[in-house]
Parts: sequence; C-alpha cells; structure tokens
Amino acid sequence: MEEQEDVTAHSAAAPSKPVGERLRETRQVKGLEIDQVAAETRIPLRHLESIEAGDFAALPSRTYAIGFTRTYARLLGLDEKEALDQVRAELAEGTANAEDKPTKFEAGDPERVPGRGLAWFAALAAVLLLGGIYAFYSSYFAPGLGPAPLQDPSEQMASTAEPRQPVAAKPEPASGPVVFTSEMDGTWVKFYDASGERLYEAQMAEGDSFTIPEDAEGPQVWTGRPYALAITVGGRTVPKLSEEDTVVKDVPVTAEALLARENGSEAEQASANSQSAT
Repeated sequence: MEEQEDVTAHSAAAPSKPVGERLRETRQVKGLEIDQVAAETRIPLRHLESIEAGDFAALPSRTYAIGFTRTYARLLGLDEKEALDQVRAELAEGTANAEDKPTKFEAGDPERVPGRGLAWFAALAAVLLLGGIYAFYSSYFAPGLGPAPLQDPSEQMASTAEPRQPVAAKPEPASGPVVFTSEMDGTWVKFYDASGERLYEAQMAEGDSFTIPEDAEGPQVWTGRPYALAITVGGRTVPKLSEEDTVVKDVPVTAEALLARENGSEAEQASANSQSAT
C-alpha cells in the first residue's frame, strides 16, 4: 500500500513529463522489467519501448497508441484517464508539428533546386506540346495534306453508327463466410447467437481468426477492442465495427448486417463528399 502511494505521489509530482517517461519511471519504481510488462499485458516488447521513448509514430496507428498506453497505465496503477488525455495531447502536438513544416519552394535552398533531369524532362515535354499544336493546326487548316484514310469513310461511318452493347458488370458477392481476425495480441472477444448461447470466447492473439458458423441464428459479438478485429465476408474486406477505443456489445455479425454497414458507410461518405463540393 505504501509503495503504491509513493508511485502515485511520484507521478503526480511530475505531471509535465511525457507519458512514456512517466510510465518508464513508474515501472522502475515498482521493480518491473519491461519484459515482465510485455508478458503480463500481451503488448509486443517493441511497442512498449516505443511508448516509453515517446515515439508514437512507430506504432501501427493512433488507436494502438491509445489502447496500449491505457493497458500499460492500468497495470502500473496509474490514472488511466490522465494517461489517455496526455497521450492524446502528445499525438495532437506531433501532428501539428508535422503540418508546420514548410513544403513550398524557397529560393536559395540548394536542396530544393530542381535537378538537371527534371529540366530536360520539362524541355522535352515542351517540344512534344509544340509538335502536337503544329499537327493539330496543320490538319485543321489543310486537311487534304494528310495521308489518305485506310478505310472507306462510308464504311467507317456505318461501323461507328452501330450501337455497342454494354458489358454487364460482374455482381459482387452478397454473402459468404464471415471471418474475424485479430490484429493485436490479447484481444478479448465473445460471439453468441440470438438466444445467448456462446459460439466462441477467447483472448485472441495476433493472427488468430474465427469463422461465424453458417447455421448460427442471429450471431452477435461483444468486445472491448473493435478496432483490433479485421472482418471479411466471402473473402472481401469490410469496415471494422469501430475505429474507436470503446466497448461494442450485441452487434449483429451476419453477412447481410456487415454488408449493410459497409453500404451505409459508403452512402455517408458520398453524402459528405457532395456537401463539401457544394
């Protein structure tokens, strides 16, 4: 109890330190090796090292950075909300710094001066453009000077007048086996049918997968890491249940329901694009 109070006081005394440094110092105060943390949290060692170093760009995505930091802070007994707020702030600060970098050409900067190859390419493009303009005006103002057509103009008009039959697009599969694959270690998930009977429940490791039984009635899912589950329907990738660090429960996972979610996402994206264009 005294050790936990000392750790809490230590972390509260230095709130301005980066979250990764706070996690590392708290781990050392508790006498834990980083290998032990990796074994208990099921977080890969390289990701823990990146978090402690504050190198969130080395993680697969923002979602991984938030989820791993939350699990790490929980193991050490730190305030999860405070750690999440701090890591989100550091992620936002890193994004702002990346956007502040100048991208325009600055005179006098030898690293930004166009190379000789680019100059030759521009010259060649200019020559080709002038040649195309000359050929166009020559054929427009003196059409009789060009070579004779290889096909009788009447036959050519007849062939172009024939309507072309549109090629029917191959319909995409509307159903198929539904497969969930974990992209992270330690992903807890539970699948069950409409009556509540359990179909599958496990702490999935990275690469583990589960196929929804075809005879299952109203299959549903419950998990705290929807962003860590990749989904395919008939071999076709569909959007994840959520990209946020949240708990989803009683979500239908039939092929029809997942494809309907995908169609809804596409419709929302099309509506957003039309509004932004307006």
